[in-house]
Amino acid sequence: MTSVKVAAVQAAPVLFDKSASVQKACDLTLEAAEKGAELVLLPEAFIPAYPRGFGFGMVVGSRNEEGRQLWKRYWQNAIDVPSKETDQLAKAAKQAGVYLSIGVIERDGDFSGGTLYCTQLQFSPEGELLGKHRKLKPTGSERLIWGEGDGSTLPVFDTPIGKLGGLICWENYMPMARMAMYAQGVQIYLAPTADQRPTWQSSMQHIAAEGRCFVVSCNQYVTKDMYPKHLETYEELEKQPEVMSRGGSVILSPMGEVLAGPLWDEEGILMAELDLSEIGKSKLDFDAVGHYARPDVFQLQVNASAQPPVVFNKD
Repeated sequence: MTSVKVAAVQAAPVLFDKSASVQKACDLTLEAAEKGAELVLLPEAFIPAYPRGFGFGMVVGSRNEEGRQLWKRYWQNAIDVPSKETDQLAKAAKQAGVYLSIGVIERDGDFSGGTLYCTQLQFSPEGELLGKHRKLKPTGSERLIWGEGDGSTLPVFDTPIGKLGGLICWENYMPMARMAMYAQGVQIYLAPTADQRPTWQSSMQHIAAEGRCFVVSCNQYVTKDMYPKHLETYEELEKQPEVMSRGGSVILSPMGEVLAGPLWDEEGILMAELDLSEIGKSKLDFDAVGHYARPDVFQLQVNASAQPPVVFNKD
């Protein structure tokens, strides 16, 4: 295929409610498909929430009981991968006939189950879970609530609509992580985020031009009144503005040109048709991992092996 229609969905989940958020994600996926989308991107941490404004009762040297209760609620509303929730999302992707990429808070299912990861899941139009990417480096206070992924979840998926891959939020500021995407030939670069600042737009434009790839970025539109008032430590939100995330979803070409958006201050679905042949044309004068690379001077090594904390030797 040389042409593909993509959708960047700017919306908030039903905050801290796993089941309702999964249902909303499925509904939005079908809505985007009705508009002609073949690839649908939903924001970072869509299920069950990006917990903007909360500190979970933590300060240096101490934690409090209310914060632990909020953490417990957040943990209970995270999802296992795979699970009935991923089955539901896969079914929606199949029903819609689209590739679906969605941000979730993933509960560690390999070891204790006590760690949460900020994860992006990828589903096929056949209803398969293609794989996942765990955020390598949570930013700032995110490090208090999310673990770090490793190099085993840095995939680019070779699909009939193009090579799909990308990074989550401020991972996109990591030059070597971007290089790992470019080296796998990413054509449609997915960049879900929680960053609503104007500088994010500049970063997305830079990545499109640097990677000579299409960039699809989406954010949540969130207002304070979307948060349930019964949440523990709700008073921490008192100093937050009424609009807590303005959005800023955007779609860009391999030359850094804006194809759709940015979308501000409302929920909505951005659509754009991508002509993949434009990628080849754009690399006439720049290819970060090809003729513009200098491997005699610079080389990147990526450790793509899983890094388990415990290894059981059976011999």
